[in-house]
Amino acid sequence: MSGRRTSNNRIRGPQSALTDFLAANNISAAQISADYERRRREAHDQAQQEAAANGTIAEEEEQLPDEREETALQKKKRKRAEERAREKIKETKNSSKKSKKSKKSDPDGEDSDAAFDMYSKSKPLPGQLENCEKCEKRFTVTPYSKTGPEGGLLCTKCSKEQELQKKKDAKATAKKQAGPREKRRQTESQKLDGIVLNGAVSLQDLCIRTIANNIHDVEEFGDLPQKFIKRLGHILSKKRVITPRTLPLFLYPDLETLDMTDCGKLEVEDYIKIFSFAPKLHTLSLTQAGQFKDEVLDYIMERDVPMKHLKLYAANLITNDKWIKFFTKCGHRLESLQLRDLDYSLDDHVFMHLVRGCPNLRRLKMKMCWRLGDLALGAIQELKSLEHLSLQFKQATTAENLSEMITAIGPNLRTLSLENFHDADDSVLKAINTHCTQLAKLRFTNNDLCTDTGYHELFTNWANPPLTFVDFSSNRSVDYNNPDGTEEAIGFGTTGFEALMAHSGSRLEVLMIPSCRHIAREGLEHVFDGHKQYSALTTADISFVRKTDTAIVAGIFKSCPRMTKLTAFGCFSVSDVMVPKGVALIGVPNAQDSIIQEGGYDFDVISAGFGLL
Repeated sequence: MSGRRTSNNRIRGPQSALTDFLAANNISAAQISADYERRRREAHDQAQQEAAANGTIAEEEEQLPDEREETALQKKKRKRAEERAREKIKETKNSSKKSKKSKKSDPDGEDSDAAFDMYSKSKPLPGQLENCEKCEKRFTVTPYSKTGPEGGLLCTKCSKEQELQKKKDAKATAKKQAGPREKRRQTESQKLDGIVLNGAVSLQDLCIRTIANNIHDVEEFGDLPQKFIKRLGHILSKKRVITPRTLPLFLYPDLETLDMTDCGKLEVEDYIKIFSFAPKLHTLSLTQAGQFKDEVLDYIMERDVPMKHLKLYAANLITNDKWIKFFTKCGHRLESLQLRDLDYSLDDHVFMHLVRGCPNLRRLKMKMCWRLGDLALGAIQELKSLEHLSLQFKQATTAENLSEMITAIGPNLRTLSLENFHDADDSVLKAINTHCTQLAKLRFTNNDLCTDTGYHELFTNWANPPLTFVDFSSNRSVDYNNPDGTEEAIGFGTTGFEALMAHSGSRLEVLMIPSCRHIAREGLEHVFDGHKQYSALTTADISFVRKTDTAIVAGIFKSCPRMTKLTAFGCFSVSDVMVPKGVALIGVPNAQDSIIQEGGYDFDVISAGFGLL
């Protein structure tokens, strides 16, 4: 009975402070004693073996007192260490008692927290061994060891992983918090492009955006239709990721058309690669082509590339001699030539060779070509097959040369664009009225000599069919000494605007009249009164037309049921206008956008202003 009581009795009394301290710091007295006995036995056995080998057993008996002396010294050291440990524990307990007395007891849970802290395991000190909370790997604790989610310590590897995860979570949180702002920024960017989305994005658009966002992981486009590849090129150009790495994705042997809107990161070898991969290319459109040099034109002439339509922007490194050689050898194939931002090469002398070498040109665009002037205007008169002409020169030209050019080639023109011809006067408008009878697009901008009467006469009794595109931007007088202008309006004014809408309002699709400040409010009310209908008009720009107010904008929405984009920067009298569904109103920050109207709406423009009945 006594033996069973002894073996089953597990009740223990209170432990000493030293025992608690040793247990908390992974120090086992039994383990220390066992290690000491083991070392002693090994030393004793080794001494016996040496004594047996040398025949001197007497030395073994002399070694035992030394060991006893060594053992006594170790005991003294251990006792001193234990005394220091006891004193440290007492100091710790005293400090904890003082802190507990200073705290007030909380019936809601502070007592339970104190009890939990009493029984919780203390953290190991630096230099001790501990198991990692995540991977359970044994490691040495350092002052820089990180704490895990459950309060344990982490090894070096798990600590790094935890820090990386915290950074990722912080980025995700920041991105999530900035989500509405980014979404609004994307929406405003789409509005500037005239895009108003109602509802979910189509699956086709979603796929194209996904490809564009992961373009560096794409190996080839496969059998994508050409229109999708063209749109991808525009998106990637906007992101500025058209590089030597992504360019080959757009090239294949049967390629005939290539359109890139940002080639700033391409080199000469990349342009040559285009024609080596696509020898049948006949339509090429490259903007920001700063590295398109003489070597590329040499390759085109050597390989006899069947180029028919060429569009190059900012190709300033091509010399005059190379242009002359190219127009002489390959100009007979060209049907369309569009060059822009040439401030070094292509002067009037080179342009003469262009006219002689390219007799079949139907489209010619020369914008921001700094070295072209009146001689170029005279040479264009020889291009009798021209149908589309767009000019913007930096050098001054005369109204007489411009009128003679329009007289010579005007009857065949379908589109005419004349920008920044500051010396043009009403005689140029009269030449357009007399000789241009097939125009669908007319752009005449940045002029301060043509009068409002000249614009009125242009659209009065004009044999030309109604225009679909009109751009009269910044046609107004600029006199800082007389900011209100002269008595007779200089520029595109009220009478010219009314004559334009009377002539072309039925088919007009795009109307651009920004900064035409001489258009009076009466003229705007007369045109957009809510009763006259312009069913084809989809895009309009009335920025900085000072007399525009909320009632005028409401009348535009009423008179133009197919309107999708209206730009009204600088119209400070426009406020709280209701924007119909599917319309992008740009430049009016306090407009109520995307107001969905059920069953249509009716404006009483004159009496109720912007009221919605």
